[in-house]
Amino acid sequence: MNGTLNVTDDTAADALLNTDGTALLIAMLLDQQVAIEWAFKGPATLRERLGHLDAATIASLDLDQFVTVCCTKPAIHRYPAVMGKRIHALCAALDDTYDGQGANLWSDVATGKELKRRLIALPGYGPEKTKIFTAILAKRFGIMPDGWQAVAGPFADDQPRSVADMGSAEMRQAVREWKSAQKTAGKSKQD
Repeated sequence: MNGTLNVTDDTAADALLNTDGTALLIAMLLDQQVAIEWAFKGPATLRERLGHLDAATIASLDLDQFVTVCCTKPAIHRYPAVMGKRIHALCAALDDTYDGQGANLWSDVATGKELKRRLIALPGYGPEKTKIFTAILAKRFGIMPDGWQAVAGPFADDQPRSVADMGSAEMRQAVREWKSAQKTAGKSKQD
């Protein structure tokens, strides 16, 4: 797995996202109600605190103990306890279904429809996260199962509208500017 995400302004954190499927899934899970850099740096923070990002090991940790790790300042999210529980559940799902490896979720997927089914089944992944994550896999990792564009919807286009379009600091700024213009116009990321 080798991607081209440039999200956090931290070379090591971005490298983790670009090489570790579990880290990438956790980052996308954290991407809500916080700055994108904070969300996508969360996996690196967890790895630093735990010494690993092994989904099976995380899933086997006592939930309260893991939540405490997530809440330690600086917290991994604006709502660290809630997100800690979601990460724990995500890691349990990865352990149960994908041998504890995030990348196994998409490594053998043949269609966008199957990718969507797998993603939406994950704790914390709703329709929009599923669309954006599908676009990340296609645009930043070259993982393009048949029909991925239909699953990604508007996030499949060339408009710099989401993290899927962040391959450089300049593109990160372009996404920010586009989102600001959308907000001013009363539109969403999907418009």
